[in-house]
Amino acid sequence: MRRRITQPTATVTARTAAALGAGCATLLVVLTACGSPSAAHAPSAPSGKNGDTPPGASVPRGEGSRTPDDFNGDGLRDLVIDDLVKAPEDSHGDDAGIGVVYGSEARGLDPAARQLLSAHANAAKSGDTLPAAFDAETACDLDRDGFTDLIVSTDPPYNGIGTPPVPLQILFGSPAGLTGRAVTLRIPQKARFGNDWPQQPVCGDFDGDGRTDLAVTAGGGRVSFLRGPFTRAGAPRAAESLPGGGPYLYAPGPKADTNGDGYDDLVHATRPHTPGAAAKATLLLGTPQGPTRPGGTYRFEAAEVPEAPLRTTGATGATGTTLLARADFDGDNKADTAVRTHRGERQDLIALFPARTPGRPLITFSTALFLR
Repeated sequence: MRRRITQPTATVTARTAAALGAGCATLLVVLTACGSPSAAHAPSAPSGKNGDTPPGASVPRGEGSRTPDDFNGDGLRDLVIDDLVKAPEDSHGDDAGIGVVYGSEARGLDPAARQLLSAHANAAKSGDTLPAAFDAETACDLDRDGFTDLIVSTDPPYNGIGTPPVPLQILFGSPAGLTGRAVTLRIPQKARFGNDWPQQPVCGDFDGDGRTDLAVTAGGGRVSFLRGPFTRAGAPRAAESLPGGGPYLYAPGPKADTNGDGYDDLVHATRPHTPGAAAKATLLLGTPQGPTRPGGTYRFEAAEVPEAPLRTTGATGATGTTLLARADFDGDNKADTAVRTHRGERQDLIALFPARTPGRPLITFSTALFLR
């Protein structure tokens, strides 16, 4: 049931992985700065209970914007990170949560302006039960207030009888970022089909009315089409079940409207795809009725990742480097690249490479900073 947020993730070359992962022999430190001295001196946010950053304590307050992935509405793109580094004593426990690093005009991202989202602090209950899983899925402004909202997946209890509960929840953005409790996404029964779990949420204006909709998997090769805007209770303006979908849904890129007709489109596949890797799928074109018109074959393009100018040793190595996002973080209207080198559950390195100087990161840091 688990899937990552739509900021694309893709395995990159072994040479890049070795260079990124080996650049810092001291990744156990909370904040690492290889090639970006300013990152080493970035102030840390005050710590709250269980290591959570107090909501809004270090997040710049915004007034709303149309920038994608801008949870605090200050006009700067933010970064969402799943699978955070865990403390040694929690290495076999529940997920560490979801990390959010907020945007910075100077460096693209400011690790000091961060929030830790967890099931304990932020998830909605299913009856009297809090979920154990709390994973980022996708992000968009569902209620049209100028603050991006985050859709997460959870694991509500289910006895296997009848239609399963909806595992998707919405955390609404605000001037202080993502705060408070999520609400469960409401999918009317008429928009569901069969007894499959609703999964793979994809944002887009599929009916061309200027409002953000959601497409979610349904059973039997159908799509639950949820028309926006959404209420703060998680309910869509309207909903229906559409034919033609598959068990895996994706947003096309880099443009959601692939043919320029004013309607965002939807990609569906019969097997999971590693975003950023080359592959073929099927396109559903948007219409006033939603994503219903067959659009033929869709080709996922392979992602290119810049080489990192970091020293290579055999001392630290790396178990894998992934592409976190290709988007404009520094405001020059060019796609920057955020990558992550991960080594086990206790060490990682995130680097943001600007489009103008792809070989030199603007900033580097470890998600271990969320343990503070």
